[in-house]
Amino acid sequence: MIYLELLIGFLVVGLFSFGGAYGAIPLIRDVVLYYGWLDEEVIMDMIAVSESTPGPITVNLATYVGSTKGGIPGGIIATLAVVLPAFFLILLIMIVLKKVLENKYVRAVLGGLMPCIIGIIGATGVYMVLISSIYPAFEAERDIAAPILAAVLALIYFGSRKVLKHKVSPIMLIAIAACFGVAVYGI
Repeated sequence: MIYLELLIGFLVVGLFSFGGAYGAIPLIRDVVLYYGWLDEEVIMDMIAVSESTPGPITVNLATYVGSTKGGIPGGIIATLAVVLPAFFLILLIMIVLKKVLENKYVRAVLGGLMPCIIGIIGATGVYMVLISSIYPAFEAERDIAAPILAAVLALIYFGSRKVLKHKVSPIMLIAIAACFGVAVYGI
């Protein structure tokens, strides 16, 4: 019976949660409280744990609830139930989108959006560096190392195109940033 409840409960979450993980949290809370799987305090603790562990919050919560109530099979059922609706929806969208992407006007619009997306990501990075170094939040100390590290990473990225004649891979850039972070800030 618990397996059927996990399947139905997390299918509801997977089908009707919109707006990402934070939009799904109230629905997960309602489903978990309705079935009596966890109490309010444990739900709040598990939301905090799910936010701090790798992977989507919704999947982490479903796996935890499913495995605590139904063991490994319960964890698998809850996880699949919360993921499968989105999987099939994306599959359907991709089938339709494949035809739409062949349209030259749609390709032109997407090509025009690419610089905007790059600008938004770049602006977010600049904002984060400014907040940590010039206008620190929460009355923290100014962090002068952040803009220096950002400048060094930008120099590595753009300099590699000029010197090496190819781009540094994003994975390599993340590894370099991690090494610099450990060297500057410690562990």
